[in-house]
Amino acid sequence: MEEQVKFEQKGRVGYVILARPEKRNALNAAMVSGLQQALDKCETADEVKVTIIKAEGKVFCSGADLEDIKRMQDNTFEENLEDSERLKELFYRIYTFPKVVIAQVQGHALAGGCGLISVCDFAYAVPQAKMGYTEVRIGFVPAMVLVFLLRKLGEGKAKELLLTGELVEAADARETGLVNDVFEADELEENVYQVAQGLIERNSGEAMAMTKKMITEVQDMSMEEALDYAARMNAKARETEDCKQGIKAFLEKKKIDW
Repeated sequence: MEEQVKFEQKGRVGYVILARPEKRNALNAAMVSGLQQALDKCETADEVKVTIIKAEGKVFCSGADLEDIKRMQDNTFEENLEDSERLKELFYRIYTFPKVVIAQVQGHALAGGCGLISVCDFAYAVPQAKMGYTEVRIGFVPAMVLVFLLRKLGEGKAKELLLTGELVEAADARETGLVNDVFEADELEENVYQVAQGLIERNSGEAMAMTKKMITEVQDMSMEEALDYAARMNAKARETEDCKQGIKAFLEKKKIDW
């Protein structure tokens, strides 16, 4: 059986590639497991500083494999919960991944596929790509993704997308904050790579990891708790080698080599 998820490395960029184009890159148990394995490679490779999730074929990801879900409808609740937990763990891992994760969206991203975009730090799409959470239209629920989408877009816009199940054009997705920018198809790969290179060359990987962690943590804290936590992280950051090297280079007016 061919790999359903591939891993490639280009310099300090790790590529996680959905490789099931004949099924519109629909998510099944094997793909979820493959994504986790590819993320393992990105996380353990010290030289990889930014991860890009992209896909083969015309569709980025059509969401859950409905044929698989149909087969599982006779499962027990516990069996269905075990399968659901795997997707939850994948989404949470991407959202809290210690390295920046970028979605490179070359085609439609629907339901769980749009959820995949939602948990990435940045997303860039082609103008023709349509996105949406279509679960309610087939009697399903966008269960995991709504937890993240509420944080990303706020309740009003999240409700509009989740309850209507309507698809939005890439340009509209940019306006709502679902994607960061839109590039023509022949420019997408290079532009996303340049975004990654900018992060790699200009920013400390350790500082970005700490900032991502804080963004995740502080939203569940009271103002006082969040500020106490921020003060501790501020103090902790001062002790890191990246901070010491960065400040030294800045004061000496030298280029920081991250």
